[in-house]
Amino acid sequence: MLALLATVWHDIAQIPHLKSYLTAAWVAYLLILSGWIILQKREPVATLGWVLSLAVLPYVGFLIYFALGPQKIKRQRLRRDRSRDGMDSQQATCPPNAQCAELALLGQAVTGLPPSSATRVDLLVDGAATYEALVEAIGQARNHVHLEYYIFEPDRTGTRVRDALIERARAGVHVRLLLDAVGAGKLNRKFLAPLLEAGCEHCWFHPTQFRPFSRPWLNLRTHRKIVVIDGTVAFAGGINITDEENETLRPDAFRDLHMRLEGDIVRSLQQVFVEDWLYASGHQRENFRGTALWAPAAEAEPGPIAAQVLTSGPDSDWEAIHRLQVGAIYEARQRVWLVTPYFVPGEAAMMALTSAALAGLDVRLLVPKQSDSRVVTYAARSYFDELLAARVKVYEYGPRMLHTKALLCDDALAVLGSANFDHRSFRLNFEVALLFREPTFNARLSQLLEGEFASAARVQDARNRSLWRNRLPEALARLGSPLL
Repeated sequence: MLALLATVWHDIAQIPHLKSYLTAAWVAYLLILSGWIILQKREPVATLGWVLSLAVLPYVGFLIYFALGPQKIKRQRLRRDRSRDGMDSQQATCPPNAQCAELALLGQAVTGLPPSSATRVDLLVDGAATYEALVEAIGQARNHVHLEYYIFEPDRTGTRVRDALIERARAGVHVRLLLDAVGAGKLNRKFLAPLLEAGCEHCWFHPTQFRPFSRPWLNLRTHRKIVVIDGTVAFAGGINITDEENETLRPDAFRDLHMRLEGDIVRSLQQVFVEDWLYASGHQRENFRGTALWAPAAEAEPGPIAAQVLTSGPDSDWEAIHRLQVGAIYEARQRVWLVTPYFVPGEAAMMALTSAALAGLDVRLLVPKQSDSRVVTYAARSYFDELLAARVKVYEYGPRMLHTKALLCDDALAVLGSANFDHRSFRLNFEVALLFREPTFNARLSQLLEGEFASAARVQDARNRSLWRNRLPEALARLGSPLL
């Protein structure tokens, strides 16, 4: 075999002007693909990063970009059709006589989901409390249970939730389970078979199948965690279905936060699930007309907690959650508390955080001491010097992995959900978050976060850290932050 390869290489080397041909092919390849990337009009740093990758890794770089590079998904027709088919039963504008702030109107403009309200919001800390509340709510379902998850593991926690769904399906409840094909990729036919046999419907989001002449969706995942039960109770937040987040089974389980919601806000979460289900299942417009899938409860009376669902993903150019978070930081007058497992901010977010701190606000950042991605941990720490110089108080939580995603501004505004504070959540993942404007609810969140800060170590100015073990790896990780 080696002799054959040597012979082939020798024959190729004898081709006249081979070097000129290869150079011309490389230049043509670089010009065409660079033009393709530049015309997408993304951030200059990210664009230059991809162009340099293509230049340094000819052809291999193209394969990487083809599989993992940024893409846009066209789902706007779903949003246009929902109003014509009776899905969008909420008000198209801010409700009359309501105090809708600029951020609420901005959220409606970039997501199509209007300001709403909740009659009740329970904060569920860690997995055990979340799974207990979830299984209890599933057991009370009478019409339907809709679930959308990034991770759903075939472990003890996953089996418990699955069995609760099977019991309800056998009782005649419509159960629909939408799972990300990568995040829930460990599920096998044996685990899913009892669900399907009981009558549950199951769908994969962006299955990793080969599509001729189409770019793969390997890098575009649904990171949403949504459960809607009978159109009256919903769950959302950051907790997946896995033993990894169940502290009763693992002492090193993730530290995380979830929500149980009641009231009119549930209708918005139902709407998000239905759009995702119809998109993932490939159903066409006529499927919007039936009531079996939508099946909302009667419109609820306005609740005391002003709330609004925010969505973002590669099907929109507006980066809605990112935009609303930056807007909330600029709106703050006393404090900005940010908790996130992955901190890889863009220029706008860094400007907002440092400006708030320089203006004298109480700006705090809580990240894990060691996340489940070493590269992301290094990238996050590369921003610490700038944050500390602007008087941002930076804390590292440990030894458990912090997975909470929360932003609290002053006493009246909070954003909670599935979105991390990084480029992937801002642009690549399908995310969902909730914006709250209610001092009593935010006081509960404030008390919870105060305890998290108290149990974390504050980062001090440590510019004398090791060059090789700290500063250089952090700087290198930061170079790739727009691509993370």
